[in-house]
Amino acid sequence: MTNLCIKFLKLEKTESGVSHGQFLISALRPGQGVTIGNILRRVLLSEIKGVAITAVRFAGVSHEFSTIEGVREDILEILLNLKGVVIQGNIREPQFGRLRVYGESIITANSIQLPPNLRIVNPNHYIATLSKPGFGPSIIEAEFRLEGGVGYRLANKTFDNNLSDFLQIDAIFMPVQKVDFKIESIYDKYNQMTERLTIEIFTDGSITPEQAMAKAIKHIIVLFTLIKTNKITSRVETSQSKTLEVAQNRYVNIKIEELPFSVRSYNCLKRAKINTVGDILQHTTKTLLELRHFGQKSCDEVVTLLRNRFGIILK
Repeated sequence: MTNLCIKFLKLEKTESGVSHGQFLISALRPGQGVTIGNILRRVLLSEIKGVAITAVRFAGVSHEFSTIEGVREDILEILLNLKGVVIQGNIREPQFGRLRVYGESIITANSIQLPPNLRIVNPNHYIATLSKPGFGPSIIEAEFRLEGGVGYRLANKTFDNNLSDFLQIDAIFMPVQKVDFKIESIYDKYNQMTERLTIEIFTDGSITPEQAMAKAIKHIIVLFTLIKTNKITSRVETSQSKTLEVAQNRYVNIKIEELPFSVRSYNCLKRAKINTVGDILQHTTKTLLELRHFGQKSCDEVVTLLRNRFGIILK
């Protein structure tokens, strides 16, 4: 563990903006590779923040099944194309972008006007084609709602009640698209085995693989630091005791005739004027054993039935 380190091996970028990075963590003890690889993969895919278009409003459009005169695609196709626009930046509050195209043209992501703190990573991403209609010039106007978040968020409804006429879009906030890892066993001259972990990260280009790895490691450190600093208090015990008390109160009025006791146990309980579950809970295992003709087998039967049927542990 003294030689534990992480190395950034290589970086590759494609024309579409996708980045591929490879990392190496060596000198791991046997079994640590899969532990570290799994936690890094989960954090990279689900906890790294990104920016996405979450809603759009088109001029003259009232619903998602509409069409715009002179535009080859219908609104549904345009919404699907907008999901592929990759935006780089960091925002806390929702912001807005705009699009206004006049005349015949092929509309790409580069046509969207964004706030100065945001940038489009794939400016050549196709959105729609504006052609010449039968009469008059073609025009398309749209306003976009931009939000920051993590993971994938489905559009629960077509319209946002807080923003009139905005159509919601399934938002893909995840800047990390794919994570793979491989574990190799390495033996030294003394035949001692260590593991070597190779991690490959693919991002959409809004962040580099190196930045993604740094964010993931920081997130893991913060998470476990919070767990370490938060001490266990008596609140947990109080909560558990309250839960047990509620469970007991729900069943106190159930008569023992309704429970599948053996004849011997039932007769002993009735003879002791124990008629309900609440009456049983007034006793402990010790006091039950003091009842006449009530042996260890009958006591075990009562304890087991209360635990399995009602989740009640008899003292």
